[in-house]
Amino acid sequence: MTRTTPPRPVDPAAAFPELAALARTATRLHPRTGAPTVHDSSVGGPLLWPADEPWPVCGDGHEVFGLTTVEDVRTRRRILTEAWARPRAPRANLLTPEEQAVIDRVQAGYEPSSLPAGPLPLLAVAQFYARDVPDLPCPEGTDLLQVLWCPFNEVMELSSAVRLRWRRSADVGEVLTRPPVPAFVGSDDYVPERCVLHPERVREYPPAHELDGELAKAVHSWAVDRGLSYRGDLSTAPGWKVGGWPHPWTFLDPPEPAELRCGACGGPVEALLTIEGREYDGESRSWFPLEDASAEPAPFITADSATMVEIGRGYTLQVYRCAATPDHPPLTFMQ
Repeated sequence: MTRTTPPRPVDPAAAFPELAALARTATRLHPRTGAPTVHDSSVGGPLLWPADEPWPVCGDGHEVFGLTTVEDVRTRRRILTEAWARPRAPRANLLTPEEQAVIDRVQAGYEPSSLPAGPLPLLAVAQFYARDVPDLPCPEGTDLLQVLWCPFNEVMELSSAVRLRWRRSADVGEVLTRPPVPAFVGSDDYVPERCVLHPERVREYPPAHELDGELAKAVHSWAVDRGLSYRGDLSTAPGWKVGGWPHPWTFLDPPEPAELRCGACGGPVEALLTIEGREYDGESRSWFPLEDASAEPAPFITADSATMVEIGRGYTLQVYRCAATPDHPPLTFMQ
C-alpha cells in the first residue's frame, strides 16, 4: 500500500516568494511492520552484506544503565502484540501467567557487569536502494546505503556510534546470512522493528533556524494568524526521511558553523537521513498519511511508531554526510 501525505494546509511560498527558491524535496520513508528481505529497502531488516566482508564493530566504551538483548526485546514485543490482539473478558489480565513470567524475566534485564569486554558488533538499522528512494544521494557507482549503529546511549551523543556503508548491490555475490549480533544492547529503543518502506516524495521548506531572522519571525506570525505552525505544518516532514532539510532544533540551540562540518576534512555537510520515532505528534498531525487515517488502532505497535525506535525522549537523530566526500564518517546530532 502506498502512503500519501495530505496537501499542506497553505503554501507559505505563495505569501513569501523568497521561500520558493529554498524548497527541497525529501523522501518520507513511512516504515510499517513487515518481513523485508536483503533485496528490499527496509528499517530493521536484513542487509545485503557480502559474506566475505567483515562486519563492523564498535570499540568505544559504553555508559551502561541497563542491559537487554535483541532476542529479549523481540520476545517482549511479540508477546505484547499477540496479547493486545486477542479478545479478553472485562477486567481479565492482559497476559497469561506463562507470558507474565517471560515478561518479568525480560524486564529484569542483566547486570552491567554482564557486558563483555572488547568490541561489539554493530546492529543493522536500515538499508535503502536508490530505486526506491529518489532523494538518496548515492556516490557514483553505488545504488545502496546501509546504516548500522552501536545500540547504546552513545547513539544520542557520538557520531562514531553510527556507520554508513555505500555499495553497488550488483557487486554483492554470496550474502552473509547470519550476521553477528551484539551480546547486549543498552535499550530496546535502539532495536528497530522489522519494517518495509512506503517511500513518498514531498516538498519541504527550511526550518526556522535556516531562515533570516526577520523572515523567520514573519513566517511564524503569518502561520499563527492562520491557526497553523510553520514548524509543525509547513516546514519539514516528521518521521523517517532521506534528504530534504534537516530537522528543526528543539531542546538545543543550533551548533555554530564550525561545529556543523565534516570531522574528517572540515568541509560542509548536508542532511542525509532523519530518524524520528513517530510519524507525527500534536504539532505535526497534518502530515499523517491519508491511508492510515482509517486503519484499525493498534494498542502496542502503532502505524506512526512502527519502528519502535525512540531517540532520547522523543527527539530526532539527524545524520549528515560530507558534501564533498560521501565516504567520510557521518556527523550526527540529536535535534
